[in-house]
Amino acid sequence: MPVRKKAIKSLRQSLKRKKHNKRILSNLKKQVKKLNALIAEQKLDEAKILLQKTLISQIDKAVKQKMIHKNTASRKKSHLTKKLNRSAKNTSKST
Repeated sequence: MPVRKKAIKSLRQSLKRKKHNKRILSNLKKQVKKLNALIAEQKLDEAKILLQKTLISQIDKAVKQKMIHKNTASRKKSHLTKKLNRSAKNTSKST
């Protein structure tokens, strides 16, 4: 444990930031899992709305707050969009 006042305050701040960052990143992961579940269930309209309205904005906010790198965010958005489009294409071919 820290002894000096400044070190105690620094520890308190870092724990608070860690809690905040963990909450945001875990929420982001939950949304990605939800999107994957919707795609698996072939609920593509709901998945598209979730991706466009919620998930992309959350990813951009995480980049803005420097929780994830901008290239990582770009890759995530690209992969999720491709996955949604691929499943939509497969559904239209099978029907």
